[in-house]
Amino acid sequence: MEIPGYKLVYVNGACPRNYRVYKGDSMIGLIFQHITHWSNAVDKIRYAKSVDAAAGLDEFMTMAGYFTATKEEPPTEEELLDKEFDSLTSDEWERLKRYVPETRDLVAA
Repeated sequence: MEIPGYKLVYVNGACPRNYRVYKGDSMIGLIFQHITHWSNAVDKIRYAKSVDAAAGLDEFMTMAGYFTATKEEPPTEEELLDKEFDSLTSDEWERLKRYVPETRDLVAA
């Protein structure tokens, strides 16, 4: 589902329906479609429209500082391996494809 500035991808659920929210190539979180409203589970506000819930999530995450570290310095390949694969961007996938772990001294038992 495309909404201005965001892309929603249905994950699962019936009531509420769960959607991943993407801004550009990055997943910023989840929003939920209830029968009477939308919510994003971070600011505890009920929204009438999906775009408002997505914008509220984006604003909350930005104000909380969740995105500042990733903008300043990209995560290492080891850190990317710890992330959920669905949340990786195409650039991060390309980095992991080329990644060759350092060999460490292993001792046979």
